[in-house]
Amino acid sequence: MVVSSIATEQADAYLSFAAELADEVRPIALSYFRTAIEFTAKSDDSPVTVADRLIEARLRERISARYPSHGIYGEEMGVKQGDAFTWVIDPIDGTKSFITGFPLFGTLIGLTCDRRPFCGLIDIPATGERWIGRPGLTTYGGARARTRDCRRVADARFYTTSPDTFVDADLDRFERLSNAAQMRRFGGDCYIYGLLASGHCDLILETGLQPYDYMALVPILEAAGGRITDWNGEPLSVESSGHVLASATPALHDEALAIIRG
Repeated sequence: MVVSSIATEQADAYLSFAAELADEVRPIALSYFRTAIEFTAKSDDSPVTVADRLIEARLRERISARYPSHGIYGEEMGVKQGDAFTWVIDPIDGTKSFITGFPLFGTLIGLTCDRRPFCGLIDIPATGERWIGRPGLTTYGGARARTRDCRRVADARFYTTSPDTFVDADLDRFERLSNAAQMRRFGGDCYIYGLLASGHCDLILETGLQPYDYMALVPILEAAGGRITDWNGEPLSVESSGHVLASATPALHDEALAIIRG
């Protein structure tokens, strides 16, 4: 089975289920948001809260009940092996934002087919916004979403979640690209990828990401007209290094790659 052979109706059925999941777990996130929630540090020093764990547990339970043969790859509870389809989930993308009361955290639900990104959903509980993507179509609020027709880095609006993630040679590449752009802004986690899909920013550069951070984003950005790869221009997969470049157009992406390659 390959992604191109899957009927649109089948993709829409999976995305309808993903939307059901997002609707179901959104109240869990909001019930803990801007409360005196405690967190613990994981082995990589990233924080995790009870909300992260409760949401992922609910998502995994619902996916296993609906599609028992499918695999699941979640941030908090690891990998359940399955057939050609694997759901890749991040219960709260932007846990630091969540803990500090910043409203642009999100829930990411992606579906891969034969290890390739197929469908994706970004849900922003605090604002009620949602982006949904499958081959050929990305929507925001039920309407088609499109990237901006930006083809030069000098005209681009640049984002990254935090410049603190870049060190050594990565920091040099970040500075080269972000300083070449028209403007640069920081913060937003998965929300900035939704902004890119809707034409409000043009370039995103990040490092240190995990598959659950980006697999849901790939179909959303590609169907909106953008490109998203690693820093070498290679397609993103579960084996990628965590270096991510997303751009509004192929021409912009090519120029950005040339800049970060030096």
